[in-house]
Amino acid sequence: MKFLIVTGLSGSGKSGAVNVLEDIGYYCIDNIPPQLIPKFADICLQSGGQMNKVAIVTDIRGLVTDSQGNALDELITGLDYLKRSGPDVSLLFLDASDETLIKRYKETRRKHPLDEKAKGSLQSAINMEREMLVRVRERSDYYIDTSDMPLSQLKDTVIDLFMENPDDRMSVKLMSFGFKYGMCREADLVFDVRCLPNPFYVRELKKHTGLDSCVRDYVMSFEQSRELDKKLKELIDFLLPLYRHEGKTQLVIAFGCTGGKHRSVTFAENIYNYLNDKNVKARIEHRDIEVGKL
Repeated sequence: MKFLIVTGLSGSGKSGAVNVLEDIGYYCIDNIPPQLIPKFADICLQSGGQMNKVAIVTDIRGLVTDSQGNALDELITGLDYLKRSGPDVSLLFLDASDETLIKRYKETRRKHPLDEKAKGSLQSAINMEREMLVRVRERSDYYIDTSDMPLSQLKDTVIDLFMENPDDRMSVKLMSFGFKYGMCREADLVFDVRCLPNPFYVRELKKHTGLDSCVRDYVMSFEQSRELDKKLKELIDFLLPLYRHEGKTQLVIAFGCTGGKHRSVTFAENIYNYLNDKNVKARIEHRDIEVGKL
C-alpha cells in the first residue's frame, strides 16, 4: 500500500495537490489529526487491497493543538511508526515564498489559521507557521515549492512524482449516441457522423449495430467514411498532447448519428481501437445502442 502524507504551509497548494492525487487514483482525506494517522493506516491495511493508494492531508490546524506543539511530535512519531509497520509511507511538503503566500491570502480574503495567535498580522502568522513546521519539512520525502507555479504545472509535478505511468495522466472516454435521444451532455468533443450513408435503410443491416462486422464493413466501404476516419485520427493525435499539457484528466469524445446504433458506434469503436493500439488509456460506452431494442 502506498500511503502519502501531504502537509506544508497554509496557502501553498495542498488542496490542489490532493485534487490531482484523487484524479490519479488515490483515496484522499483532508485535515486528519496526526494522532489518528497510524490508526487510519491500520484500517487501510486491513481493507484487503481496496485502499492501496491513500493520501491524507494534515496541516497547521491539526498540528498545533497546544502551546507545546505535541501534535507535531505525534506526527513525527506516527511517521516513524508507519515506516516500520509495512506500508510504503512518504511525506510530501508544499511550500511557497512569503510574498506568494501573502498575495494568495489577499486574493482569497481568507484568514490564516494562526491569525489569532499572530494578532491579525499575516506576515507574523506565516513566520510562526514556517518556524513550527521546520522539523516536518526536514522529514519530507518530497518537496514542492509552488511560488509562481501555475496550477497546470503543479498538476504535472504531482503526476510525475506519484503516478506510476505519467502517460496515463489523462484517460479518454469514447461514446456513441443518437441525436434523436438527446445530446451527449458530458462530451468535450462531439462529432456528427449523420453525413455518412445510413445502414438503417439497408434491410439486412437494420437490426444489427456497429458492433457487428457487417455494419462496420458497410459504413467504412465509402470513401467519405475512410477519409473522415483518417482526418479524425489526425485531429485527435494533435489534440491529446494539448489537453494533457493543460492538465485535463479525462477527455470525452462522442460520436452521434440519428439513432446511436450504426454509424456512431462504428466510429467510436474505430477510434477506441486506434487509441488502444497507441497505448492511450481509453474506455468506451455506447449510450443508446440498446434503446428501443425488443
